[in-house]
Parts: sequence; C-alpha cells; structure tokens
Amino acid sequence: MQTHNQVYQICTSCVVDTSDPTISFNSDGVCVYCTNFEEKIKPYWNPNEKGVKEITPLIDKIKKEGKGKDYDCIIGLSGGMDSSFVTYVAKVKFGLRPLIFHCDAGWNSDLGISNIQKMVEGLDLDLVTEVVDWEEMKDLQRAFFKAQVPFVDQAQDLALFSAMYNFAAKNNFKYVITGGNNSTEVVREAIDWTYFSTDMRYVRDIHKKFGEGKLDTFPICDIFKYKFYYRFVKGIRVIKLLDFYPYIKKDAIDELGSLFGWKPYQMKHYESRFTKFFESYWTPKKHGYDKRRVYFSSEILTGQMTREDALSRLASSELSEEEMAKDFSYVAKKLDWTDDELREIFKAPNKSFRDYKNNYFWISLGAKIMNFLGLDRRLFK
Repeated sequence: MQTHNQVYQICTSCVVDTSDPTISFNSDGVCVYCTNFEEKIKPYWNPNEKGVKEITPLIDKIKKEGKGKDYDCIIGLSGGMDSSFVTYVAKVKFGLRPLIFHCDAGWNSDLGISNIQKMVEGLDLDLVTEVVDWEEMKDLQRAFFKAQVPFVDQAQDLALFSAMYNFAAKNNFKYVITGGNNSTEVVREAIDWTYFSTDMRYVRDIHKKFGEGKLDTFPICDIFKYKFYYRFVKGIRVIKLLDFYPYIKKDAIDELGSLFGWKPYQMKHYESRFTKFFESYWTPKKHGYDKRRVYFSSEILTGQMTREDALSRLASSELSEEEMAKDFSYVAKKLDWTDDELREIFKAPNKSFRDYKNNYFWISLGAKIMNFLGLDRRLFK
C-alpha cells in the first residue's frame, strides 16, 4: 500500500507501481522486477526443446524409481489453469503416472469442481480429496480478518499447501509436480501484500489473539518443516515442470478446452470463491493494491500481454459492483457474519504482518540464500 509521503510511480516496462511499498526503479523508470527478470531469470529459463532435454534425465529417474508402484509422483490439482495444465503435461507429454491430490477448504467454485472432474476423468487419473474441517477453517479465516492484515486468504493458502505436502510425506512420495512457473508467476508478490502462509509463529499468534476454537485437525506444514525436514530427511523433491515446457496461457486454455472441455476463469485463482472475493474486492478496496498488477506484469515480461492491454484491464474491475456485492454477502454469511459486521471490519484500521509475532528474519535469510545459490531466481523483497 502506498504511503502518504511516497510519490506515485509506475514501471515504464510492466505495470507494477508504488502500491508495492518496497518497489524501486532505475534511472529509466524500469522496476527491479523487470531488471531481475532480464538479468537473472531469462538467461537460465528454457521453456522449449532445450528445457525438455534438460528435464528428461530427471523424468527418466522418476519413472525408473516408480516402477512397480501405482504412481510415480503426485500433483496437487485445484482446477486452476497452472495445476490443470501441468497435470496434462505430466501425463501426456512426459508419460508420468501421477496421483492427483485435491484439498477442499470449503470455497470451491462450481467451475473449479467441474474442471477438476474433467481433467481427472479425461486423463484417467486417480483422485484423492482431503476435506478441511469447516469450523476450524472458518475460525482461522475470521481471525485473519479481525487481525486487519492484507493477506486474509492465508488460512486457505496454508491449508491447501500443508495438506498436499503432509500427504506426500506420509505416503512416501518423493516427487511433487507443481504448477508453479515463470510464465505466469515470474513477478513475485510483495511480502507486504502476501506474507508467508507457512510461518506458523505468525499464524499461531493471530489465531491466539483472534481465534475462538482449536485447530486440532487443520493441515499445518511449517515452512522450516517443508524446506528442511521434507526435503532432506523425507527426500521430497519439488519439480516445476512448466519451466521446462512451452507454456503460453492462451494456447494452454485452448488446448485444455478442446481436449477436455476445460473452461477458463475471469482471473488467476478464481477457482476459489474466497480468493475471487479477496482479490477483486477486499485487497483493492481496503488495502489499496491490485494483485492483477503482478499477474499482468508476469505476462508482459514473458511476452503474453502488452503493457497497453494490461493498463486497459486495470482501469476497471474484473467484476461488476453488483457481482462484488453478492460475493461480499456470500462470504459474510459463510463466515457467520452479517454484511454490517463484515463491513465494520472492512472500515477498521489496517495492519501489517509486522504487527504480529513472525519468523520473517529467518525466512527472508533463507530466501536470500536460495537466491544467492540460484535455487530461486525470482526477486524476494
């Protein structure tokens, strides 16, 4: 969110602006995300035949180790574009035999459910679904609203991530294929916008202050458990397969549509009704930032959208005021609030993740080490 003493500026190359409080620009007005992409990501990123050749030895290793087993890897499928396309690529293009995992956190859209079904049935895959206890999910989501922090989608994000990796570890899966990719996600969201879902010190502090029940069964995977125990003790390897294969969003939508009847969403992550509300209404209107700037900037940098088209889209909301009002009432009712009660929370003063106990120092140190070693070249700030 832009501070009062900050002069407004927007990148001359993409559409990131000073709503990101840590953004910086060079003398030409180009933001640090763009320069990082050109210098540290683009030279090493090969979503083409070269990339396929690079990843093939690992694919062969996965197949070899999976012989005699029902599955050789696992994929988390939300029904969104990235996870749907990587499921198709893994099975059809690389010949892998994934088990499909889905976590139902209580906010699936009808279209999201339909797309999951179409991918699973169309590719003849097995699906395991974990359903999060709704009372616990609701309690944690209400706590984040009351905490007044920007990332009120943290509870759902934590559940989806944790359920997936906990299941993989429990069932001895060594390879997790993820839809994470440079093509649509090369510009990372500012930490002030989207704090780490898996910082359990932070999550527990907010829940302790504002929660009402206990999180007895809620899926939890702390970032340190994920980064160290699951990686080095359990031997789980995470593979961003789409970084080694041509992934142009428009072409992928057409391909999935023609093959499986898969249907696109208005925006990234709208397979979740809560995320749709959070990104289209709550964050732009309450906290002053629009996550579309990050999504569109990623597509600008990877040649899938022009800056002019992005600015045109940003000039108005993806949704009508009437639809956003309906979403507001739906979310309020599902969380056991009246519209007026949720509106009072909306009007209250905003806070930051820094207002609560957290492990930001250690997480940021780890992220910087990952950057230094070239294990994650996206900009962290």
